Amino acid sequence: MLRPLCKMALGLGLACQGASAQVTQVPPVAGTSVPEPVAPWQMPALKPAVIDNALLIGGQDINARKVDTRMTVEVRVNGRGPYRFLVDSGADSSVIGMRVARDLQLAAGTSVMLNSMTARTLVPRALVDEISLGAITIRDLQLPVLREQDLGGDGIIGIDALVQHRLMLDFEKRVIKVEDARTPSVMVRGEIVVTARRRRGQLILTEVHAAGRALKAVIDTGSEITIGNLKLRDKLIRGNREKFAAVVATDVTGATINLQMAVVETLELGSVMLRDVPIAFGDVPPFGLFGLDEEPALLLGTDLLNTFRRVSLDFRARKVRFQLRRCGSTSINIGTATQSRSRISSEDREVCVR
Repeated sequence: MLRPLCKMALGLGLACQGASAQVTQVPPVAGTSVPEPVAPWQMPALKPAVIDNALLIGGQDINARKVDTRMTVEVRVNGRGPYRFLVDSGADSSVIGMRVARDLQLAAGTSVMLNSMTARTLVPRALVDEISLGAITIRDLQLPVLREQDLGGDGIIGIDALVQHRLMLDFEKRVIKVEDARTPSVMVRGEIVVTARRRRGQLILTEVHAAGRALKAVIDTGSEITIGNLKLRDKLIRGNREKFAAVVATDVTGATINLQMAVVETLELGSVMLRDVPIAFGDVPPFGLFGLDEEPALLLGTDLLNTFRRVSLDFRARKVRFQLRRCGSTSINIGTATQSRSRISSEDREVCVR
């Protein structure tokens, strides 16, 4: 029986644009003005991404903390901190919390249109000299400013900070590694690497099937819940609406959205098979932003990613790597459904080698 949790956090699925439509507005940081909105730098669109069988990501270990199933890391802003930022591979832009921006007395930048999981919202931005994540430093940023209670942390690390790097999330040890993707990678046993393409900087997997049907999936480490669009829902589940449970999710702007959740028989990521997988369905804005609104597609949230031992993302080479916690078929609990047990397995024995 599927019994979903009553509240889940959504990542940004964020993209920033100039204002052109009726929108809601987030108040500016106290003591700052909001200049006229402008269109910021756009992430270059690149090609597809792959599931690959072996890669060790080096770089400095950064202690991570889990917020529900999502991961936060220690970040320094203008040399101050550390602050806890969520890692969001679905967001074009990093974000800074309103309290942090106020405490650091950051100057106001131009306001910007933020396309979140639920709506378009006009938000203020702050000027940031630099953000440091382990040995990586990103300079000269204008970051949207949002409330910490909606973010689930002090800020968000998005694609703008990660696009030239490799990122490894170790859910078992709660460690994150980041390294410059120009450094040659080291191949090791025990990982499946899925080639992806990139759209706006996000990694889009093409080696994905749900109940035997091909689809495209975006890795979204900022969302606690895996979401399919209605094109996918209509392909997988026809007619019987009793299969669905209603859920309410909240995005980083504090807005809520109603979704339908159902259990899907199988979900394949490369050679990994998950069975009896809870997936929420809704036509949330990121599908349109990623060019995936006219075909079956999925946003892979941390409820599923957390079932792996490690997930590695190489944004430059367009590769996504998965490593299982154990060999064989294993019963797992996916946190978005408290009374539904799932299973994970792979015919490729390399993916569980430690």
